[in-house]
Amino acid sequence: MMQVQVHPMWESYPKIKADLLSVLQMVESHVRIHDKNIESTIRDLIYSGGKLLRPAYTLLCSQIGSASSQEKERSIAVAAALETLHMATLVHDDVIDEADTRHSNPTIHTQKGNQFAIYSGDYLFCVCFTILSKHASSLAHLEFNARSMEKILTGELDQLNSRYRTVASVKDYLSRISGKTAQLFAVSCYSGAITSDASRRQAVTAWNMGHYIGMAFQIMDDVLDFKGDSQTLGKPSMADIRQGIYTLPLLYAMKAKPNVLHPLLAKKEALTENDLMQIMEIVEETRGVEKAQQVAEKYTNKALKALAKLPDGEYKRTLYEITTNLLHRTV
Repeated sequence: MMQVQVHPMWESYPKIKADLLSVLQMVESHVRIHDKNIESTIRDLIYSGGKLLRPAYTLLCSQIGSASSQEKERSIAVAAALETLHMATLVHDDVIDEADTRHSNPTIHTQKGNQFAIYSGDYLFCVCFTILSKHASSLAHLEFNARSMEKILTGELDQLNSRYRTVASVKDYLSRISGKTAQLFAVSCYSGAITSDASRRQAVTAWNMGHYIGMAFQIMDDVLDFKGDSQTLGKPSMADIRQGIYTLPLLYAMKAKPNVLHPLLAKKEALTENDLMQIMEIVEETRGVEKAQQVAEKYTNKALKALAKLPDGEYKRTLYEITTNLLHRTV
C-alpha cells in the first residue's frame, strides 16, 4: 500500500490528521478495478495533496452529539464517502474546464484523455455510494446525500451555462456557488452531526454553518485567482477569466466599469496576456478583490455565529481556528 500523506495544515491537529489518514485509507480500500492503469491513476488522485477540508468538517461535527466512540467508524466512512464525491466532481470539472493542473499535478484528462478521466470520475461516484450504503444510518440519510449531489451537479451545470455571460449578477454568482461549493460543505457538517446523534436543531445549525463556510471558501478561492501565481495556486492565475467564468471580484469591476471591460471580455478565448493584465488593473482600480473579500468575511462571521450555538467542546475551538484561517489563506 502506498504511503498516505495528508496536507501539512493538519500537523497542528494530530487527532484530525490521524482520522484523515483513516479516511484516505478507507477510500483507497474501496478502489478495486481490473484495469490496473485506471486503479493506479485513481490511487494517485487520492494521495494528490488536497486539504481534505470537507471530511475534516465531517469528523469535527461528528463530536457535536452524544454518540459513543463506537460510532467513529461510521463518521470516518461518511467522511470518506463525501471526499470521494468531491474527488469525482473535480475529475469531471477538470475535463469541462480543460484544466491542465490541480495541486500542481497534471490532471487525469491531460495525462490519459477525456474518456479515461470521465470513467475515473464515474467510478469514484460509485465508490462514494458503496461506502455510504454500507454505513448510512438510514435510507433517508442516503437519499439526503443523493439529493445533495443533484444540487452540486446543478450548480456545476449553472456555471457551464453562464460561461462568457457579461450580464451575470452578484446574485447569480452567489446562487451558483451555493450549489457548486457550499452544498457539499453543508452536507459534510450536517452528516457529521447526524452520525453523532446530534439533535435536529444542532444538525440544522451545523448545516447552516457549513453552508456559510462553503460560501466564504469559494469566494476566497476566486479571490486567490486574482492574487496568486501559478506556483502557489497549483494552476494558472486568472484561470477563471480564461475559461469565461466571471467571479465576484470581476463582477464588481464590471459593475463599476462596464464600458471598459465588456469589449475586452467579448474576445472570449482570444484574450491575450496583455488583455488579462488590463483586466487585472481594472479589478484592482475598482477594488473588486477587496469588495469580494468583505463578502467572504461576512459569510465567515455568519459561520462563526452558527458555531457559537453548538455545544461546547474541544472540537469547537478547532472549528473556530480552521474556519477563521480559511479566510486569510494564500493557497
